Amino acid sequence: MYTTPLVILGRDGILNEFREGHVTAPDEWVPVDGALEAVARLHQAAYHVVVATNQSGIGRGMIDMAAVNAVHARMHEMLQAQGGRVDAVFFCPHTPEDNCDCRKPKPGLLLEIGRRYGVDLSAVPVVGDTLRDLQAAHEAGCEPHLVLSGRARGLEGDALQQLLAQVPQARVHADLNAFVDFLLARADIADSGAGGLN
Repeated sequence: MYTTPLVILGRDGILNEFREGHVTAPDEWVPVDGALEAVARLHQAAYHVVVATNQSGIGRGMIDMAAVNAVHARMHEMLQAQGGRVDAVFFCPHTPEDNCDCRKPKPGLLLEIGRRYGVDLSAVPVVGDTLRDLQAAHEAGCEPHLVLSGRARGLEGDALQQLLAQVPQARVHADLNAFVDFLLARADIADSGAGGLN
């Protein structure tokens, strides 16, 4: 059983700015403000970070595997320059019409990560910027977290509440750095309470 704490992140809108036409080249992978630093903070706190992302541009013929690998090489280089790292990138290459099990909101991609790492997914936070990210996390038994960057930017009031009503366990954070603040504070509380008096 994998004991190192694990965090699963979506890619587009969480780590990099969301593009309607897909990220098809390395120079189109532009980090969200503060996201690289947030991953570095997770790495420095001994968390392992894995990316789970829908990449239907592959299935649509908009991007090939060489280009995907080049985009992720840029992501890894930029993370490394900030002292962060992503252990692995799991992606679904299918279109919605393929009706696969790995395209979020289905949980297949997250379940595969759980199998690969031998980890209890109930202890694993999943961070996304769409309802389908939250639904996939819930279906896989993970902790769903929504960040208000990417596609969720500007979501507030009734629209936000309607989204959250569909996945009531979800927590909301301004961005990836705010999520990391929450996660590390919770870990500190758990650690300080482990040997304390009740």
